[in-house]
This record gives sequence, structure tokens and C-alpha cells, in this order.
Amino acid sequence: MLKVCYIITKLELGGAQKLALYTAEHLDKTKFESFIISGKGGILDKEALEKFKLLQLNSLVRKVSPFKDLKAIFEIYAILKKEKPDIVHTHSSKAGILGRIAAKFAGIKTVIHTIHGYGFNETQKWYAKYFYVYIEKFCAFITDRLIAVSKEDIRKGLCYKIAKDTKFTLIRAGIDTEFYKNYAYNTDFRNSLIQNKEAKIITTIGPFKPQKNLKDFIKAARIVADKTDNAFFLIAGDGDQRTELENLILSLNLKDKIVLLGWRKDIADILYASDIFVMTSLWEGLPCTILEAMCCSKPVIANAVDGVKEIIEENKTGFKVNPYDFQYTAEKILYLLQNESVMVEMGKSAKKSIGREFDINYAVKQQEELYFNLNKMKDNIN
Repeated sequence: MLKVCYIITKLELGGAQKLALYTAEHLDKTKFESFIISGKGGILDKEALEKFKLLQLNSLVRKVSPFKDLKAIFEIYAILKKEKPDIVHTHSSKAGILGRIAAKFAGIKTVIHTIHGYGFNETQKWYAKYFYVYIEKFCAFITDRLIAVSKEDIRKGLCYKIAKDTKFTLIRAGIDTEFYKNYAYNTDFRNSLIQNKEAKIITTIGPFKPQKNLKDFIKAARIVADKTDNAFFLIAGDGDQRTELENLILSLNLKDKIVLLGWRKDIADILYASDIFVMTSLWEGLPCTILEAMCCSKPVIANAVDGVKEIIEENKTGFKVNPYDFQYTAEKILYLLQNESVMVEMGKSAKKSIGREFDINYAVKQQEELYFNLNKMKDNIN
């Protein structure tokens, strides 16, 4: 039996977290045992504590903090020396860096990292960007396999010489496709969100942080609201930027048009109640919320970044937008609102386009196979 340790920065309602927790829960129990290391303060902490052996560290935080980061490395190292896992599998940029360094010092046989987008991106200052590029290179050197959730992450990794192509494996950050495609939606749920039965609902989902660029979603909403009285906007999520976003909503006089739902677990209900899904992120790996929206037959309007470019087929399942072009986002929202038959057909095409490749149960099987193969390879070498 192989013992697997998953390390992730914080257990929020995000794609990386969902993949790590789902994999840990659904590994073949006759062949694997697992435990998780994470920081504290995530919305999924309580749920994870009930299901898994979860070891949480105050030192493992998202923001760069030299003292806490060094402390986290030593604390993760101590846990790994005690627990002696065969495999360490890290998720998210921060945990990916600290966890892999600790695993190397602890002498872990097999170290794997899933790239949910890199720690560097085009919005950073050049010196900050290349600082993270070099960190990614170093961490890749001490990693046995890099799992990419999108082909774009592999292409970017090769472009910046993070690692050779033989070190990358494509395993999509999937969702439970059958659950979303066959979900029994209660039509009364829509009334609990918006009282106006004739309203069209445009939704986005994500934590309130700079990466998600929710200000552009709000600015696009203002343009749409100027053209039609029938559109309402939902934002599911929460985070550090809440006050900032609330102030923007007030300054644009959108208090009656935008609802901040907070963290929600009834995502399928929200998506089925919606008409259009929008994502204004500046970088992504492979956003699970887009896959979920498409499985719920929703056309998607999203910034054309990273893995997003691979799942939206222009004019067929949605529209791809250049980052920061919220005017174009608004234009495409209005186009779909004014052409309902196109909106419905795009939604149907979106649902059909999400196949087995994006199913999380398939991803679990792919990871199990990878664990065995890498472990066997290490045994043969030793």
C-alpha cells in the first residue's frame, strides 16, 4: 500500500482544493492511504477534518512571509519525517514551493506537483516575474513529475524552460461531469436569488482576489445595465477584496443589480438558475467553474488566458475576451441577451463539448496510475 501526502496552501472553494480533496477521498483504499497538510482558515477546513487526517499549520499562508515560509518548510519537513509517505503531491503555487523543498530534505521517494497556473504571470513586474520563474525551475528540478491541467501550462513551462517535456504529464483538473449534466434542478431556487421572473441572470464564481479581476465583471455589469433593465448579476465567493468590490458596486450605482452571494456550495443550483456565465480572470490553470457552467448548458464569456483558451470554442460554446477588455465582455453579454436562441444553442453545445477528459473520476484513475508507475520506477532505480 502506498502512502500519499497532499499539501495545499489553504482549503478554499477553488479548483485546486476540490481536486486534491476529491482525489484523497476517492483513491482506491485497498492500494492507497492518504493524509493532507494545509494552512488554516479555509472554508473547507471543517469538512476536511471530518473526512481526512488533516494536519494544519499556522505558518502555511498565501502571502510571502520569509519567517513564516521558513517555519512552514521546517514544520512540513518534521511531519514528513514522522509520517513517512511514499509520495508527496503538492497543489497551488505556495504549497508547491514550500512542500517540495521540505519533501526533498525529508528524503521522500516520489515528489509530484500539479500546476494550477504558475506563480508567475504577465501582470507582474519583470523582476518579480523572473524571480518566480527561477523558483519554479529550481522546484521542478527536485520534482519527479509535473502534472499540468492544461496544454497551455505545458507550453508555457517549456517556453520558460521550467523543465523538459518528459517531466510533464497532462491530467485535467476535472469535475464530476455526470453530476452537473444530470443535476435535478429545482426551478423554485431561482426565485430565492432574483424575484423578477423575467430577469436574465449573469453569474461569475471565484474568490475575491486580484487574480479573478472581479472589478471588470462589475464594470461590464454597469455597461449592460445601461442598455437593459432585465439583467441581474451574481457573484459567488468572498475574500480580501470584498470591501473594495462593495465600494465599486456602490460607486457605479449597481446595488440593485449585483448580488454578492458569499461562499456557496450549491453551485449547481446557481448555475442552472443562471443564463450566462462570465469569468474575468487574469490567469488560470483550468477553471473548474467554467467546466461546471458548460455542463449546466451555459454559454461562457471568459478572458482568453491559459487553459480557458482550450475549452471555449469561439462562437459555438462561448466567447473569448482579451484581459481587461470589459467593454467587449459587456458587448457579448448584450448580444446573447438580445439573441436568446443563440444563447440556448451555445449552452447546448457547451454541455456536449465536455467529455471524459474533464471528468474528475477519470483524473483520479490517471493519478493512481502515475503514482504506481513513478514508485515502481524509483524502486527499479534503487
